[in-house]
Amino acid sequence: MQKRKSIYSAGFKHGNPIPAASLIGNILASGVINGTDPETGEIGRDLRAQCEFMFMHVRNIVEEAGGGTDDILKMTVWMQDRSQRDALNKEWLKMFPDASCRPARHALQNPIASDFLIQCDILAVLARP
Repeated sequence: MQKRKSIYSAGFKHGNPIPAASLIGNILASGVINGTDPETGEIGRDLRAQCEFMFMHVRNIVEEAGGGTDDILKMTVWMQDRSQRDALNKEWLKMFPDASCRPARHALQNPIASDFLIQCDILAVLARP
């Protein structure tokens, strides 16, 4: 019996041989999720585009694992410039509009200069075992 299951999502991949996420039982942990265009694989042109793509990948990854965005327990976000959280908050509120039912979130300054203006990972507890 396989204990751990690799989760892959169409339109999202890592450059290294790792899955988008890993599932054990009903616990889902992702690797880094960034704002790449799912059709071209290119990095989004600006922070808004990268946020849109990143949240699209978050949704697709958790759904590929058999869950939904309501199963997300925590999101950790790394930004090149934390003062630009408006773009992050716009997509956050679209995905989690109910203030009484949002996951925890931690936004950190990315210590490494990168073309990725924003990246995240998620931890989710799926409703199904």
